[in-house]
Amino acid sequence: MASEPEVTAAQTRATLEDYLNRWAGQDEQRRATAETIQRMCNAAAEISRQIGWGPLGGQIAGEMDGENAAGDTQKKLDVTANELLLDALRKAPVAYYASEEDEQVQKLDPAAPISVAVDPLDGSSNIELNVSIGSIFSVYPTSQGGAESSLFRPGREQIAAGYFVYGPHTSLMITLGEGTDPYVLDPRTLQFRLVERGIAIPQETKEFAINVSNYKEWYPPIRAFVDDLLEGEAGPRGKKFNMRWVASLVAEVHRIMMRGGVFLYPNDQRRGYQNGRLRLIYEAAPMALLTEQAGGGATDGTERILDKTPVELHQRTPLVIGSLTKVERVAKYYTDPSFERTQSPLFAERGLFRS
Repeated sequence: MASEPEVTAAQTRATLEDYLNRWAGQDEQRRATAETIQRMCNAAAEISRQIGWGPLGGQIAGEMDGENAAGDTQKKLDVTANELLLDALRKAPVAYYASEEDEQVQKLDPAAPISVAVDPLDGSSNIELNVSIGSIFSVYPTSQGGAESSLFRPGREQIAAGYFVYGPHTSLMITLGEGTDPYVLDPRTLQFRLVERGIAIPQETKEFAINVSNYKEWYPPIRAFVDDLLEGEAGPRGKKFNMRWVASLVAEVHRIMMRGGVFLYPNDQRRGYQNGRLRLIYEAAPMALLTEQAGGGATDGTERILDKTPVELHQRTPLVIGSLTKVERVAKYYTDPSFERTQSPLFAERGLFRS
Protein backbone atom coordinates (compact mmCIF):
# COMPACT_ATOMS: atom_id res chain seq x y z
CA MET A 1 0.00 0.00 0.00
CA ALA A 2 1.32 3.42 -0.93
CA SER A 3 2.11 5.57 2.06
CA GLU A 4 1.03 9.16 2.60
CA PRO A 5 3.57 11.93 2.09
CA GLU A 6 5.75 12.48 5.12
CA VAL A 7 4.14 14.86 7.56
CA THR A 8 7.44 16.63 8.08
CA ALA A 9 7.73 17.42 4.37
CA ALA A 10 4.36 19.18 4.37
CA GLN A 11 4.99 20.95 7.65
CA THR A 12 8.11 22.65 6.34
CA ARG A 13 5.98 24.65 3.93
CA ALA A 14 4.81 28.05 5.17
CA THR A 15 1.14 28.41 6.02
CA LEU A 16 -1.15 31.07 4.63
CA GLU A 17 -2.11 32.07 8.16
CA ASP A 18 1.51 32.88 9.05
CA TYR A 19 1.94 34.91 5.87
CA LEU A 20 -1.31 36.83 6.44
CA ASN A 21 -0.29 37.70 9.99
CA ARG A 22 3.08 39.05 8.84
CA TRP A 23 1.51 40.97 5.97
CA ALA A 24 -1.18 42.51 8.17
CA GLY A 25 1.02 43.77 10.99
CA GLN A 26 -0.91 46.32 13.06
CA ASP A 27 -2.79 47.89 10.17
CA GLU A 28 -6.54 47.70 10.88
CA GLN A 29 -7.65 47.20 7.30
CA ARG A 30 -5.01 44.56 6.64
CA ARG A 31 -5.80 42.74 9.87
CA ALA A 32 -9.47 42.68 8.88
CA THR A 33 -8.53 41.35 5.46
CA ALA A 34 -6.30 38.64 6.95
CA GLU A 35 -9.01 37.46 9.34
CA THR A 36 -11.61 37.48 6.58
CA ILE A 37 -9.48 35.47 4.18
CA GLN A 38 -8.75 32.94 6.90
CA ARG A 39 -12.46 32.52 7.59
CA MET A 40 -13.12 32.04 3.87
CA CYS A 41 -10.39 29.38 3.87
CA ASN A 42 -12.24 27.56 6.64
CA ALA A 43 -15.45 27.72 4.63
CA ALA A 44 -13.65 26.50 1.51
CA ALA A 45 -12.30 23.51 3.43
CA GLU A 46 -15.88 22.58 4.34
CA ILE A 47 -17.08 23.14 0.76
CA SER A 48 -14.26 20.86 -0.41
CA ARG A 49 -15.31 18.23 2.12
CA GLN A 50 -18.91 18.30 0.94
CA ILE A 51 -17.87 18.13 -2.72
CA GLY A 52 -15.67 15.16 -1.82
CA TRP A 53 -18.73 13.15 -0.82
CA GLY A 54 -19.94 13.30 -4.42
CA PRO A 55 -23.39 11.77 -4.97
CA LEU A 56 -23.18 10.12 -1.54
CA GLY A 57 -23.58 13.49 0.16
CA GLY A 58 -26.88 14.38 -1.51
CA GLN A 59 -25.53 17.72 -2.75
CA ILE A 60 -24.36 16.80 -6.24
CA ALA A 61 -27.41 15.60 -8.13
CA GLY A 62 -30.31 17.81 -9.01
CA GLU A 63 -31.00 21.47 -9.64
CA MET A 64 -32.96 23.97 -7.60
CA ASP A 65 -36.18 25.36 -8.97
CA GLY A 66 -35.44 28.38 -11.12
CA GLU A 67 -32.29 30.48 -11.42
CA ASN A 68 -29.98 32.40 -9.16
CA ALA A 69 -29.87 36.19 -9.00
CA ALA A 70 -27.38 36.34 -11.88
CA GLY A 71 -29.64 34.34 -14.19
CA ASP A 72 -27.84 30.98 -14.09
CA THR A 73 -29.33 27.60 -13.27
CA GLN A 74 -28.88 27.01 -9.56
CA LYS A 75 -27.58 23.76 -8.10
CA LYS A 76 -27.98 22.61 -4.50
CA LEU A 77 -24.26 22.98 -3.92
CA ASP A 78 -24.38 26.59 -5.18
CA VAL A 79 -26.72 27.40 -2.33
CA THR A 80 -24.72 25.41 0.22
CA ALA A 81 -21.45 27.11 -0.77
CA ASN A 82 -23.07 30.53 -0.52
CA GLU A 83 -24.48 29.74 2.93
CA LEU A 84 -21.12 28.47 4.18
CA LEU A 85 -19.26 31.56 2.98
CA LEU A 86 -21.90 33.95 4.29
CA ASP A 87 -21.96 32.24 7.68
CA ALA A 88 -18.18 32.48 7.86
CA LEU A 89 -18.17 36.17 6.95
CA ARG A 90 -20.86 37.07 9.47
CA LYS A 91 -18.15 36.37 12.07
CA ALA A 92 -15.55 38.45 10.22
CA PRO A 93 -15.02 42.24 10.11
CA VAL A 94 -16.99 42.58 6.83
CA ALA A 95 -19.35 45.46 6.10
CA TYR A 96 -21.06 44.23 2.92
CA TYR A 97 -21.35 40.87 1.19
CA ALA A 98 -22.10 40.54 -2.53
CA SER A 99 -22.76 37.13 -4.07
CA GLU A 100 -23.78 35.69 -7.42
CA GLU A 101 -26.54 33.85 -5.57
CA ASP A 102 -28.19 36.93 -4.03
CA GLU A 103 -30.40 39.60 -5.55
CA GLN A 104 -28.81 42.42 -3.58
CA VAL A 105 -25.72 43.22 -1.54
CA GLN A 106 -26.17 42.07 2.07
CA LYS A 107 -25.34 44.35 4.98
CA LEU A 108 -23.30 42.62 7.68
CA ASP A 109 -21.46 45.20 9.81
CA PRO A 110 -21.44 48.63 8.10
CA ALA A 111 -18.71 49.85 10.47
CA ALA A 112 -16.29 47.12 9.33
CA PRO A 113 -13.29 48.22 7.23
CA ILE A 114 -13.67 45.81 4.30
CA SER A 115 -16.35 44.40 1.98
CA VAL A 116 -16.38 41.13 0.06
CA ALA A 117 -17.77 39.91 -3.28
CA VAL A 118 -17.91 36.21 -4.15
CA ASP A 119 -18.90 33.66 -6.73
CA PRO A 120 -19.54 30.87 -4.20
CA LEU A 121 -19.29 28.00 -6.67
CA ASP A 122 -18.00 28.73 -10.14
CA GLY A 123 -18.46 26.04 -12.80
CA SER A 124 -21.27 24.24 -11.01
CA SER A 125 -22.58 22.90 -14.33
CA ASN A 126 -19.62 20.49 -14.07
CA ILE A 127 -20.51 19.13 -10.63
CA GLU A 128 -21.93 15.83 -11.86
CA LEU A 129 -18.90 15.31 -14.14
CA ASN A 130 -16.35 15.45 -11.30
CA VAL A 131 -14.52 18.25 -13.11
CA SER A 132 -12.70 21.00 -11.20
CA ILE A 133 -14.94 23.76 -9.85
CA GLY A 134 -14.13 26.61 -7.50
CA SER A 135 -14.97 29.67 -5.41
CA ILE A 136 -13.87 33.20 -6.34
CA PHE A 137 -13.55 36.13 -3.94
CA SER A 138 -12.65 39.79 -3.95
CA VAL A 139 -11.91 42.14 -1.03
CA TYR A 140 -12.47 45.91 -1.21
CA PRO A 141 -12.07 48.70 1.33
CA THR A 142 -15.42 49.80 2.75
CA SER A 143 -16.53 53.25 1.70
CA GLN A 144 -18.44 55.66 3.88
CA GLY A 145 -20.93 55.92 1.01
CA GLY A 146 -22.37 52.50 1.71
CA ALA A 147 -22.69 49.22 -0.15
CA GLU A 148 -22.63 50.48 -3.72
CA SER A 149 -19.66 52.79 -3.29
CA SER A 150 -17.83 50.01 -1.45
CA LEU A 151 -18.26 47.39 -4.17
CA PHE A 152 -19.20 49.23 -7.39
CA ARG A 153 -15.68 50.52 -8.03
CA PRO A 154 -12.79 49.78 -10.42
CA GLY A 155 -11.17 46.40 -9.87
CA ARG A 156 -7.76 48.04 -9.46
CA GLU A 157 -8.96 49.18 -6.00
CA GLN A 158 -9.19 45.61 -4.66
CA ILE A 159 -7.17 44.90 -1.53
CA ALA A 160 -7.03 41.18 -2.25
CA ALA A 161 -8.45 38.58 -4.61
CA GLY A 162 -8.33 34.84 -4.92
CA TYR A 163 -9.97 31.61 -5.93
CA PHE A 164 -10.20 28.12 -4.50
CA VAL A 165 -10.01 25.10 -6.82
CA TYR A 166 -11.80 21.92 -5.78
CA GLY A 167 -10.10 19.25 -7.88
CA PRO A 168 -7.69 16.34 -7.32
CA HIS A 169 -6.46 18.53 -4.47
CA THR A 170 -7.93 21.71 -3.04
CA SER A 171 -5.82 24.73 -3.78
CA LEU A 172 -5.94 28.49 -3.35
CA MET A 173 -4.54 31.12 -5.68
CA ILE A 174 -4.31 34.48 -3.92
CA THR A 175 -2.93 37.97 -4.31
CA LEU A 176 -2.57 40.70 -1.73
CA GLY A 177 -1.08 43.07 -4.29
CA GLU A 178 2.39 41.60 -3.84
CA GLY A 179 2.33 38.97 -6.58
CA THR A 180 0.18 35.86 -6.95
CA ASP A 181 0.83 32.83 -4.74
CA PRO A 182 -0.51 29.25 -4.91
CA TYR A 183 -1.37 27.35 -1.74
CA VAL A 184 -2.64 23.79 -1.23
CA LEU A 185 -4.97 22.56 1.51
CA ASP A 186 -3.19 20.14 3.83
CA PRO A 187 -5.89 17.50 4.42
CA ARG A 188 -4.46 16.57 7.82
CA THR A 189 -4.32 20.00 9.41
CA LEU A 190 -6.80 21.85 7.12
CA GLN A 191 -4.20 24.59 6.71
CA PHE A 192 -3.32 26.10 3.35
CA ARG A 193 0.42 25.69 2.72
CA LEU A 194 2.55 27.61 0.25
CA VAL A 195 3.60 25.94 -3.00
CA GLU A 196 5.61 28.73 -4.60
CA ARG A 197 6.04 32.43 -3.89
CA GLY A 198 5.24 34.77 -6.76
CA ILE A 199 4.33 32.66 -9.80
CA ALA A 200 4.74 34.03 -13.33
CA ILE A 201 2.37 33.13 -16.17
CA PRO A 202 4.33 31.73 -19.16
CA GLN A 203 4.19 34.12 -22.11
CA GLU A 204 5.00 31.84 -25.04
CA THR A 205 2.41 29.10 -25.20
CA LYS A 206 0.35 27.16 -27.73
CA GLU A 207 -2.98 26.89 -25.92
CA PHE A 208 -6.20 28.87 -26.15
CA ALA A 209 -9.66 28.32 -24.69
CA ILE A 210 -12.96 29.35 -26.23
CA ASN A 211 -16.33 27.75 -26.92
CA VAL A 212 -16.13 27.27 -30.68
CA SER A 213 -19.76 26.13 -30.84
CA ASN A 214 -20.62 29.85 -30.78
CA TYR A 215 -18.40 30.62 -33.79
CA LYS A 216 -21.22 31.84 -36.04
CA GLU A 217 -22.33 34.31 -33.36
CA TRP A 218 -18.93 35.92 -32.78
CA TYR A 219 -18.06 39.38 -34.01
CA PRO A 220 -15.33 39.62 -36.72
CA PRO A 221 -12.30 40.34 -34.45
CA ILE A 222 -12.75 37.14 -32.44
CA ARG A 223 -13.47 35.08 -35.56
CA ALA A 224 -10.32 36.39 -37.21
CA PHE A 225 -8.19 35.68 -34.14
CA VAL A 226 -9.40 32.09 -33.85
CA ASP A 227 -9.17 31.51 -37.62
CA ASP A 228 -5.52 32.52 -37.53
CA LEU A 229 -4.82 30.12 -34.65
CA LEU A 230 -6.57 27.23 -36.38
CA GLU A 231 -4.52 27.66 -39.54
CA GLY A 232 -1.58 26.38 -37.53
CA GLU A 233 1.84 26.24 -39.15
CA ALA A 234 0.46 27.47 -42.47
CA GLY A 235 -1.13 30.53 -40.86
CA PRO A 236 0.25 33.89 -39.76
CA ARG A 237 1.28 32.54 -36.37
CA GLY A 238 3.45 29.85 -37.92
CA LYS A 239 2.74 27.16 -35.33
CA LYS A 240 0.08 24.72 -34.21
CA PHE A 241 -2.23 25.64 -31.33
CA ASN A 242 -4.26 23.40 -29.04
CA MET A 243 -7.76 24.37 -27.94
CA ARG A 244 -9.07 23.78 -24.42
CA TRP A 245 -12.55 24.34 -22.98
CA VAL A 246 -13.68 23.34 -19.48
CA ALA A 247 -16.65 25.71 -19.02
CA SER A 248 -15.37 26.64 -15.55
CA LEU A 249 -13.67 30.03 -15.19
CA VAL A 250 -11.67 28.85 -12.18
CA ALA A 251 -10.37 25.80 -14.05
CA GLU A 252 -9.57 27.85 -17.17
CA VAL A 253 -7.65 30.54 -15.29
CA HIS A 254 -5.86 27.98 -13.14
CA ARG A 255 -4.56 26.25 -16.26
CA ILE A 256 -3.33 29.62 -17.53
CA MET A 257 -1.56 30.25 -14.23
CA MET A 258 0.26 26.94 -14.61
CA ARG A 259 0.84 26.77 -18.38
CA GLY A 260 0.00 30.13 -19.92
CA GLY A 261 -2.28 30.70 -22.89
CA VAL A 262 -5.45 32.73 -23.27
CA PHE A 263 -9.09 32.25 -22.32
CA LEU A 264 -11.78 34.10 -24.26
CA TYR A 265 -15.42 34.56 -23.32
CA PRO A 266 -16.40 37.35 -25.74
CA ASN A 267 -19.69 39.07 -26.24
CA ASP A 268 -21.56 37.89 -29.33
CA GLN A 269 -24.78 38.31 -31.27
CA ARG A 270 -26.95 35.96 -29.20
CA ARG A 271 -29.71 37.47 -27.13
CA GLY A 272 -28.39 38.12 -23.62
CA TYR A 273 -24.75 37.88 -24.69
CA GLN A 274 -24.29 41.34 -26.22
CA ASN A 275 -22.46 42.49 -23.08
CA GLY A 276 -20.68 39.22 -22.45
CA ARG A 277 -21.69 36.60 -19.92
CA LEU A 278 -19.22 36.70 -17.02
CA ARG A 279 -19.89 39.02 -14.10
CA LEU A 280 -17.56 41.95 -13.60
CA ILE A 281 -17.54 42.39 -9.82
CA TYR A 282 -17.09 38.85 -8.53
CA GLU A 283 -15.67 36.96 -11.53
CA ALA A 284 -13.76 39.11 -14.02
CA ALA A 285 -12.28 41.70 -11.62
CA PRO A 286 -10.73 39.29 -9.09
CA MET A 287 -9.41 37.06 -11.88
CA ALA A 288 -7.95 40.11 -13.60
CA LEU A 289 -6.08 41.20 -10.46
CA LEU A 290 -4.70 37.71 -9.91
CA THR A 291 -3.61 37.47 -13.54
CA GLU A 292 -1.98 40.90 -13.70
CA GLN A 293 -0.12 40.22 -10.46
CA ALA A 294 1.27 37.09 -12.14
CA GLY A 295 2.45 39.04 -15.21
CA GLY A 296 -0.59 38.41 -17.39
CA GLY A 297 -3.37 40.61 -18.71
CA ALA A 298 -7.15 40.87 -18.75
CA THR A 299 -9.39 42.98 -20.98
CA ASP A 300 -12.91 42.98 -22.40
CA GLY A 301 -11.25 42.80 -25.80
CA THR A 302 -9.81 46.30 -25.70
CA GLU A 303 -10.38 47.89 -22.28
CA ARG A 304 -8.48 46.75 -19.18
CA ILE A 305 -10.85 44.90 -16.85
CA LEU A 306 -9.39 46.54 -13.75
CA ASP A 307 -10.30 49.99 -15.13
CA LYS A 308 -13.99 49.18 -15.59
CA THR A 309 -16.44 50.54 -13.02
CA PRO A 310 -19.60 48.45 -12.50
CA VAL A 311 -22.95 50.18 -12.10
CA GLU A 312 -24.93 47.13 -10.95
CA LEU A 313 -24.24 44.01 -8.91
CA HIS A 314 -24.58 41.38 -11.62
CA GLN A 315 -23.16 43.46 -14.48
CA ARG A 316 -21.67 41.32 -17.24
CA THR A 317 -18.55 41.82 -19.30
CA PRO A 318 -16.65 40.13 -22.12
CA LEU A 319 -13.37 38.67 -20.92
CA VAL A 320 -10.02 37.98 -22.60
CA ILE A 321 -7.52 36.82 -19.98
CA GLY A 322 -4.15 35.10 -19.91
CA SER A 323 -0.58 35.57 -21.08
CA LEU A 324 0.00 39.27 -21.66
CA THR A 325 1.34 38.85 -25.18
CA LYS A 326 -1.79 36.91 -26.17
CA VAL A 327 -4.22 39.35 -24.57
CA GLU A 328 -2.50 42.27 -26.29
CA ARG A 329 -2.63 40.45 -29.61
CA VAL A 330 -6.38 39.91 -29.33
CA ALA A 331 -6.80 43.67 -28.81
CA LYS A 332 -5.06 44.31 -32.14
CA TYR A 333 -7.81 42.40 -33.93
CA TYR A 334 -10.20 45.05 -32.66
CA THR A 335 -8.03 48.10 -33.32
CA ASP A 336 -5.52 47.37 -36.10
CA PRO A 337 -6.96 47.28 -39.68
CA SER A 338 -4.12 45.02 -40.83
CA PHE A 339 -5.61 42.24 -38.71
CA GLU A 340 -8.93 42.26 -40.58
CA ARG A 341 -10.00 39.46 -42.93
CA THR A 342 -11.89 39.77 -46.19
CA GLN A 343 -14.25 37.08 -44.88
CA SER A 344 -14.48 35.24 -41.59
CA PRO A 345 -15.32 31.52 -41.99
CA LEU A 346 -12.82 29.06 -40.53
CA PHE A 347 -9.63 28.85 -42.57
CA ALA A 348 -10.65 31.80 -44.79
CA GLU A 349 -8.02 33.79 -46.66
CA ARG A 350 -6.77 36.83 -44.79
CA GLY A 351 -7.33 40.25 -46.26
CA LEU A 352 -3.89 41.74 -45.60
CA PHE A 353 -0.59 39.98 -44.94
CA ARG A 354 0.65 40.15 -41.37
CA SER A 355 3.39 38.39 -39.48
